[in-house]
Amino acid sequence: MTTETDNKARVRQFLSDLSAGNVDAVVAAYAKSGSVETMGATLISGVTECADLRPAIASIMDVFPGGLTFTIRGMVAEGEKVAVEASSEGEHISGQTYSNDYHFLFEFDKGQLVKLTEYMDTEQVTDVLCGGQRPPYPLD
Repeated sequence: MTTETDNKARVRQFLSDLSAGNVDAVVAAYAKSGSVETMGATLISGVTECADLRPAIASIMDVFPGGLTFTIRGMVAEGEKVAVEASSEGEHISGQTYSNDYHFLFEFDKGQLVKLTEYMDTEQVTDVLCGGQRPPYPLD
């Protein structure tokens, strides 16, 4: 197997574990120095370090009692990086359907996830996950 093939398999497993709500397996995929960066200007945007991943992921899974299913639409790998186009769907506790499209950039080092960068439709995040609330902006 090649590094690219191995890392693509790791990504498939990661998104499968995330879809299954297996928070322990998702967190175990990260190096101790790993992090996830959620892009945009939403209440959940920013960088989450490995030590804070378990509660952050669990809190998202908690608002999808029937689960949040991720579907991979395409992947490209080069060396230790895997770029993924994906979508998700699930019923939020509010009763709203949450459906989003993503671009994920997974960065590995010796088989462990060191950085995950997540790009998505931030309006879906704000409308459904954040109940329409937006972070305050400075009034300069």
